[in-house]
Parts: sequence; C-alpha cells; structure tokens
Amino acid sequence: MDTHVTTSTGTRPRREGGFPAYGPVDAALGYWLFYVVVDRATPTVVELFAERVLEVSPTLVRLGLAAVLWFVLAVTVLDQLRTQFDALTGRSGRRRGFVAGHLLPAQYWLLVFGLGVALGGATALVTFEVGLDGAVTLIESVATLDVAAILLLDVVAVVVFFGSFAVASFSLDRLTVRVIRELLTEGRESAAPKR
Repeated sequence: MDTHVTTSTGTRPRREGGFPAYGPVDAALGYWLFYVVVDRATPTVVELFAERVLEVSPTLVRLGLAAVLWFVLAVTVLDQLRTQFDALTGRSGRRRGFVAGHLLPAQYWLLVFGLGVALGGATALVTFEVGLDGAVTLIESVATLDVAAILLLDVVAVVVFFGSFAVASFSLDRLTVRVIRELLTEGRESAAPKR
C-alpha cells in the first residue's frame, strides 16, 4: 500500500466561492448608472411618448419610469441578498463572472483589478457627458424609428463609456470583495487558537 504525504508550503489554496460573494459593488454602481441614464433621458422620453409617438399623459410616462426604477432596485437588492445568503451558507455552487480562481494568479489580482479601476474609471469619467448624451440621442432615434439620425460618433461614445464603466465597476467589485475576504481570513486566522 502506497501512501503519499504532502506538506503545506504556507500558501492557501484560492477558492472562488466565499463570503462575501462577488457582485454588490458592481450591482450598486450599475443601478446608479441606470438611475442616471433614466433621469437624464426622462425629459426626452416624456416628450416622445406624450407628444410625438403615443400621445400618453406626461404624468403617466413619469410614473412608468419611476415604477421601472423601483422595480429594478427591488430586483437588484433581492438578487444581491440571495447571492450573499448563498455565499454565507455555502450553497453557492455556481461561479459568477468570468475571472475564475485558476485564471488569475494570486499575486497579480491587486495589479489587474487596480489597473481595471484606474483605466476604466478614468475613461468613464472623461466620456461621461458624451456617453450619456449619446445614449439619450440613441433612445430618441430608436423610439421615433429614425435610424438615419443615429450617428456613428454617438454609438462609439456610448460603447466606450458603458464599456469602460463596466470594466471599472467589475474591477472595483472584485478588488473590494477580495480585500474584505483577505481581511476576514486574516481575522479568523489570528483569532484561531494556537497549537
């Protein structure tokens, strides 16, 4: 009978699951951006649906937009509560996101996510106004079925802004959750009785 004994090298194996689960910072920033876009597009949407497209009451259009905001907020909060509960109870069997534990070596996570926050955040900050204005213009063009009014520059501005915002938001979420996990792990190890 062959027995194989391994010794610990002092490094902890990385696991993708754990508490807190990934996603709360990304979800909060995503909802904030959704709110800003709806707020910025509300006058255009009200004018379109109240006067040009459907002739619906402006109050009814505003009420519908407010209901959409509340619905998306409720769904976001419930999804995050479920995700965190699953992570806390260990029932989270699925992986969320595309950066699995084996794809990113442990010594590089701070650098990769830090660069994502810095570069994505800087690009999103620079393209914020242009991206939101382009989004409102695209909403108006699509709602009036005036595809010829869509400018390539607006499409590029929207893609660059939302893409860079998504990278920054995702990276900040990963960075924040990883730091919290590391702090919790160190706290548990220091509180554990010495043998």
